[in-house]
Amino acid sequence: MPTEGSATAPVERLPTDRDEGPAPGTALCLSGGGYRAMLFHLGAVWRLNDVGLLPRLERVSSVSGGSITAGVLGLGWARLRFDSMGVAAAFPEEVVKPIRRLAGTTIDQWSVLGGVLGPGSVSDRVAGAYRKYLFGEATLQALPDRPRFVINATNVQSGALWRFSKPHMADWRVGRVERPAIPLAVAVAASSAFPPFLSPAHLDLEPGQCQPQPGNDLHRPPFTTEVVLTDGGVYDNLGLETAWKRYKTILVSDAGGQMAPEPDPPADWARHSKRILDLIDGQVRSLRKRQLIGSFRQPAGNRDAREGTYWGIRSNVADYGLPAIPNYPFDSRGCPFEKTLALAETPTRLKALDAPTQERLINWGYAICDVALRRHVDPGLPAPRGFPYASLGVN
Repeated sequence: MPTEGSATAPVERLPTDRDEGPAPGTALCLSGGGYRAMLFHLGAVWRLNDVGLLPRLERVSSVSGGSITAGVLGLGWARLRFDSMGVAAAFPEEVVKPIRRLAGTTIDQWSVLGGVLGPGSVSDRVAGAYRKYLFGEATLQALPDRPRFVINATNVQSGALWRFSKPHMADWRVGRVERPAIPLAVAVAASSAFPPFLSPAHLDLEPGQCQPQPGNDLHRPPFTTEVVLTDGGVYDNLGLETAWKRYKTILVSDAGGQMAPEPDPPADWARHSKRILDLIDGQVRSLRKRQLIGSFRQPAGNRDAREGTYWGIRSNVADYGLPAIPNYPFDSRGCPFEKTLALAETPTRLKALDAPTQERLINWGYAICDVALRRHVDPGLPAPRGFPYASLGVN
């Protein structure tokens, strides 16, 4: 199992959690991190497709930038054309192409300006861009029944996760809405409404639409009628919560960054607020990561024991300790740490990226996913042919 981390964070037990422990099955978690995360995860999911693992997934849980990738994957699922080996022939057309199209378009800056100067909120503008470039008028009901896609936002009112999915959307403190017809663009915009600039997102519900569940302590207006949401990464920046509690095998793709020391922190409210939020994000990410790594180390039979693997945009392929593999393209020579670390410094914005940067991020996600799977899940995976964009690699 992975060697990163050394302790297990406290595990929150909710009234709706299973008492019998996790079920067999595999869940994929996609972290936040703007377009950087969207593209890094695209590469990782591309590798999962090429080795035939996508049809084995029971759940895809995502936050923020990861929810963009998850939303496109879920919307295109029925058209992927899986073959007998579990490989989707239409993956480049249905998933890669629309994400690359969005990655060449800046939406955060214009959404902020439009939300400040024009009608509607910033989040409305972001949802409008997602609707235009990715999702059209599709709702959560366009997602597949299996795997279940869970798009996570943070409920500012309750302090808990607000979970969007096809069967229901729910907050364990507030209640549940069955078979929601919420636009997919709105759900992804709420999940990626990172503060302070793209937050909050507002969700208006009809009286009686949100039904009570056991353990709800906030099932009353305005909690049930005027929901105020922010980025899912505020509560759980790995997208781990809804997956770890449910399934025994957990795959985590983490495109989060690492804060650099700042000897002279900015004092203006906007940049200072961002610095503080980054500090909080880093602490939450560390706790979640320690929870995950600790669960990989638990003995079999322990309720908190999990199988699977973690890979991150800041991972070093050398740390996985793969045995020498002839002509393996993703070793330290193919993925030098100084080059991949430079990719990890790509800003976490929804700002257009040039084609070479997009392709390097995709290549890196593809490569480190293969390394992690080969080391901790299946050493006998088919040999990779190389990077999706072979002419660039990660350099």
